[in-house]
Parts: sequence; C-alpha cells; structure tokens
Amino acid sequence: MARRAFDIVVAGAGLVASSPLLVLAIVAIRLESRGGAFYRQRRVGMDGREFDVLKLRTMVDGAEHIGAGLAVNAGDARITRVGKVLRRTSLDELPNLVNVLRGEMAIVGPRPTLPKQVAQYTERERGRLAIRPGITGWAQVNGRTSLPWAQRIELDLWYIEHRTWRLDLKILMRSARLVVAGEGLYKGKTGGWTDRSPR
Repeated sequence: MARRAFDIVVAGAGLVASSPLLVLAIVAIRLESRGGAFYRQRRVGMDGREFDVLKLRTMVDGAEHIGAGLAVNAGDARITRVGKVLRRTSLDELPNLVNVLRGEMAIVGPRPTLPKQVAQYTERERGRLAIRPGITGWAQVNGRTSLPWAQRIELDLWYIEHRTWRLDLKILMRSARLVVAGEGLYKGKTGGWTDRSPR
C-alpha cells in the first residue's frame, strides 16, 4: 500500500512539473513529422496482465513496420530529429507516468516487455511478473538495453528478491545520473532480446 501511494504521489507530481515540457515535445513532434505525438505498444505487466504502454513518438509514423522493426540501434534512420533529443534525455518516457497513475506500472520495477517475449519465458523468468513493471529498475541502471536479455532478466529477478526502499532510492539516484549521461540507450552488438521460438 505504501509503495502504491508513493507511485501515485511521484507520478502525479512528475506530470504536473513536466507538463510544459510535454506540451513543447508534443508540438515539436507534430510539426516535424506526420502521425500522432504518442506511441502505444502492448506490454505485459504484473501477473501477466496486458496493457498499452505510453511513450512520446520518437520515430517516423509506422516505424515498427519499416527496416529493423522493433529493434532500434544508434543512428537508426527512422528516428526523427526531435526523437533523438527525446531519447537522449529520456523525455520520451514521461507518458509512462500515466501508466503509473492507472496502476499498470510503478516508478521502480522491471521494465514491461512484449507479449511475444513473455510467451517464451521459462517458469523462473515468469517471476519478473510478480510485481508491477517500472519506469526504471535494477537492470536499467546496470546496463539498460545494452545488456543481453538473459542478464537483464536475472538482474530484475534479483531486484524482486531483494527490493527495499533503500534499494529503490539507489536506483532512482543512478537513474538520474544515467539520464544526464545518456548511457545504455541502444542495444548495440550484445544487447536486446534473443528470439527462442522454433525456426
């Protein structure tokens, strides 16, 4: 109950404080390229419940059907000029705060993943779904998307087993530093999901 109250207070305050930036970002996105300012993607949350995660659009409209699909790397031609700034500053994640207010996400927790990925989880890996997914988490501050997926899952499972308010504070402080440094934004050669489906 205390964690949920914390999430609501932080998400509400965050939305109010960032509203001028959100408005500017929405206008910039709409002026630069066709399509809506927001991007919705189906993700899996606590106990396997699906929801639409909200983000500011950083790529051309329909980017998931062009080129590398859902995979995104540094220098991807589908990323707009405004999108580069939003990704670099993590401002594209601000609409996640709406997901927090809805109860679909938390401030701290494992990042929510795609239904296709969850369908390939082992029984142990499904332990990631024991808590609400977060805007930031232990895997996020220990390599982010540059980590191999199996390593990210293990870091998230470790967090779930050891989470405390002190650990959450540590994650939030590290997250702030990462936003300033802009590290781990792209998967590179070793990061990202490895498809386990039969060929």
